[in-house]
Amino acid sequence: MKTAFAAIAVAALALVSTSAADAKGCIKGAIVGGVAGHVAGHHGMLGAAAGCLYGRHRAAEQEKQRQMQTHGQPHDAQGKM
Repeated sequence: MKTAFAAIAVAALALVSTSAADAKGCIKGAIVGGVAGHVAGHHGMLGAAAGCLYGRHRAAEQEKQRQMQTHGQPHDAQGKM
């Protein structure tokens, strides 16, 4: 069990980019994905990698939305321009 979590941590750190939002999303996603992959069939590394990619994508979307709101651009009910 310790080996799986250590491998997940190493994978998460290896995939971290220079942006703080990307790193934050990658680490959180890798942890959740690694645990889910391990429980689903001992595929912790695959789950960590997929979780990292999804976490980075989600963090980038949230950062883009936050920047749009601070610049005062109009949005519709779904947050789109």
